[in-house]
Amino acid sequence: MPRQLIKTMTYSLMHFTVAIAVAFALTRNWHAALAIGLIEPAVQTLAYTFHERVWERLPGRSRSALEPTS
Repeated sequence: MPRQLIKTMTYSLMHFTVAIAVAFALTRNWHAALAIGLIEPAVQTLAYTFHERVWERLPGRSRSALEPTS
């Protein structure tokens, strides 16, 4: 399995776990925490997609100018 895929999967698992833990800490309800933990990462993914599209359309922002140099 490619390293990048493993990294993506482990990050997703960590995000899911943190979302559930924070939701449980706030609600003290496992049902609510699991629901929030399942929904929040999906909503965050959509928000990130729209965020990227907005940044791509901003004038004077070339993709290479935003990327760090090595």
